[in-house]
Amino acid sequence: MTKRNRPWGYQDPIAPSHPKWQLHEDTIAVRGGLARTGFGETSEALFLNSGFTYDSAQQAEAAFKDETDHFLYSRFANPTVTMFEQRLAALEGAEAAFATATGMAAMFASLACLVKAGDRVVASAAMFSSCYVVLTEILPGWGVETVLVESGDKDGWRRALSQPTKAVFIESPSNPLAEITDIRFVSDLAHKVGATVIVDNVMASPILQKPLSLGADVVMYSTTKHIDGQGRVLGGAVLGSKDFIKNHLIPFTRHTGPSMSAFNAWVLVKSLETLSMRVERMWTSAFAIAKKFEGHAAIESVNYPWLKSHKQHAIAKKQMAGGGTTLAIRFKGTKAQVFKFMNALQVIDISNNFADAKSLITHPSSTTHRRLSAEVQAEMGITATTVRLSVGLEHPSDLIQDIEQALKVAFK
Repeated sequence: MTKRNRPWGYQDPIAPSHPKWQLHEDTIAVRGGLARTGFGETSEALFLNSGFTYDSAQQAEAAFKDETDHFLYSRFANPTVTMFEQRLAALEGAEAAFATATGMAAMFASLACLVKAGDRVVASAAMFSSCYVVLTEILPGWGVETVLVESGDKDGWRRALSQPTKAVFIESPSNPLAEITDIRFVSDLAHKVGATVIVDNVMASPILQKPLSLGADVVMYSTTKHIDGQGRVLGGAVLGSKDFIKNHLIPFTRHTGPSMSAFNAWVLVKSLETLSMRVERMWTSAFAIAKKFEGHAAIESVNYPWLKSHKQHAIAKKQMAGGGTTLAIRFKGTKAQVFKFMNALQVIDISNNFADAKSLITHPSSTTHRRLSAEVQAEMGITATTVRLSVGLEHPSDLIQDIEQALKVAFK
């Protein structure tokens, strides 16, 4: 086999030339899945081509019959995308991964590849609005039943998972209120009734939570968030066993086409090198801000998993390595005062993105969750005075000062 056609498929995500001892995940984030061309480049190569050539018609036929390992078309697989997939899989502790164009493409594909009319899905009730639409509008339109359960309601999970279920979807921590679901508890119940457990781990990142080690079968990400985390590219990823990726996900994605671009994969490969450092700085700053403003006269509550006041604090401490980089703040007063507070911020930007190097704030009720009815927002705990603060890499003292001065402007 020529170096040009070396196998890129489900190989060891650490290149064979690397040490054989158990590498730290920070090392994996820099070197996992590394595959150099004959030029010996230090930085990962960027393959922008759409197609690939074959030495013969027979080789092309064998490649399409999966009798040989050869790239076919970049919608199916691409050398740069494969490097990203293998590196992320190694960091997550997964057997395999598939990268998608966006986080929502990853979420939708992870479910759509499993279900058909007549199937049943159980999901945590607190979630991002687009996930809610997929679960409560799109899948039911296909004849799939969706049952929602409050994150911390163990009896509710027991009832919901007392009958055959095709898939369980958990968002933990949830967006935007950082509700926590006991992944191990739900996974154990789900497996008894034959369900595949999918965890949206976007709010935690692979640095702060490892759902597969907690019993989940599949993990999905919007790689736009912490993994890029610098506001540059969109992306998503689904991770799990070789069997799930090869025999369930890829047959769906190959024909529906939600694949990641090679350029975005190249950016994300480089982003993984600094992921741990960025997440560690961001979550420690978020925790400091949560402690600083919990109990402030203008603030009704601060939702942050590492605060003892968080209703699922004990579970968060059990399954997470840190409290996350975002917090939800519910103010006393009115929506107008909340908007005045947001408009008075001088360092923190107003944006509906999160997990970015820059600190960002949004008003979920009027932006990210606007698509949901007032009744559904209320059920999720989202009010007109709730904001989501995503803490970035700025020095925490500047962020605290910015919040303090904005509070003085809005809540005199």
